Amino acid sequence: MKLYYSPGACSMASHVVLHEIGKPFEIEKVSTKTKVMESGRDYWAINPKGAVPALELDGGEVLTEGSAILQYIADTNGATDLAPPAGTLARARVQEMLSFIGSELHKSFSPLFHPGKTDAEKDAAREVLQKKFEWLESRLADGRAYLTGSNFTVADAYAFVVTNWSNVTGVSLEAWPKLKDYVARVGARPSVQAAMKAEGLI
Repeated sequence: MKLYYSPGACSMASHVVLHEIGKPFEIEKVSTKTKVMESGRDYWAINPKGAVPALELDGGEVLTEGSAILQYIADTNGATDLAPPAGTLARARVQEMLSFIGSELHKSFSPLFHPGKTDAEKDAAREVLQKKFEWLESRLADGRAYLTGSNFTVADAYAFVVTNWSNVTGVSLEAWPKLKDYVARVGARPSVQAAMKAEGLI
């Protein structure tokens, strides 16, 4: 398998999960601005949507959309801790979190990366993020190690990457101590450290 990624982008969640399963894979960096890959090739030819991640499978097919890629990696490698079996409530809970992270948390950060947004618009985005962080804090209030319980799942990989954007967007996690501890805990996993090192982030 080959993962197309941009350093620190949401594609890092797929990168982390690839390290979690411990099987060989390749990576290629993509410029999200120019849509040119490290090899000089045109990324539009890989993913006509122009976004990362994209996962090129051994047979040549390309899978896009982070949540789909995360679940595919886990499912095709028998990683039931990362993604519980389909049809179980545990799997639905992981999908519930993936949906929240993608449609609520991830999108709430978008204005903070947009150069055309005014300071007022960015302040409004930070206020929205506070509500999302409050909900995540409440999920962790019972002392669970990860978002859906005691096991690290694909949802945690995605949540870590997105929440960690707080470091580069001026959003402090000090008001949410359990969430802050969670980010540190996930960030210390060998898979996360390996992905971040490979992407030149540490």
